[in-house]
Amino acid sequence: MSTYDADDLLSENALNAAVSALANRNAHHLQDMTPAEQQEAAGHWRALAIDVLVAVRATVTNPEIGPAINEGGPGRAVIVLEDSGEEEINVHVAFHPELQQLGDDQVAGTPAQITAVSMIDTLGEEGGEGAEPGPA
Repeated sequence: MSTYDADDLLSENALNAAVSALANRNAHHLQDMTPAEQQEAAGHWRALAIDVLVAVRATVTNPEIGPAINEGGPGRAVIVLEDSGEEEINVHVAFHPELQQLGDDQVAGTPAQITAVSMIDTLGEEGGEGAEPGPA
């Protein structure tokens, strides 16, 4: 059995393979789309792929977490920063279990999750734009 680095799951090759698999699975829809719709779909599929691969990476690097969300188990927040042009970045965030929406832009979560929300808020303030925490 060969070994690998869990970070390879978030490599460009892995992300491209996942997006390609989603595109193949949805080829019948893709052919009916305009180029702009195809580009939007590819962006959506990339975000889905990042969510899935981040969850897989978290599970293989910490077997105690397991693939399912355990009530009362550890919460987690995974932040992926991805280059998007020379001075732009995309921020993807995955929370497990999901944050609770309290209203008035307030959320409840575990200590790790609230720390991640604070970090994202700080990144948004420094970048001049409000970052919105949510699924990656």
